[in-house]
Amino acid sequence: MPRLPRISGSECISVRERLGFVRLRQRGSQVVLRRGTRGCVVPPQRGLKAGTSAGVLRQAGIDPEEFITVWKG
Repeated sequence: MPRLPRISGSECISVRERLGFVRLRQRGSQVVLRRGTRGCVVPPQRGLKAGTSAGVLRQAGIDPEEFITVWKG
């Protein structure tokens, strides 16, 4: 598994939107995204730790390599 970059929550949300996720709602510090039957909750913080990023990827069913490829553009 590749090393996940430390990115902000808003960057993480924009990468997920490029992967086909749709922002459903935001309540406080939690943004809920959904693609098909898979959903994920992302905290829009300044810097997500690697463990948090990995958990969000696992929750959304996204491969880390795919995420990094889309993030780099």
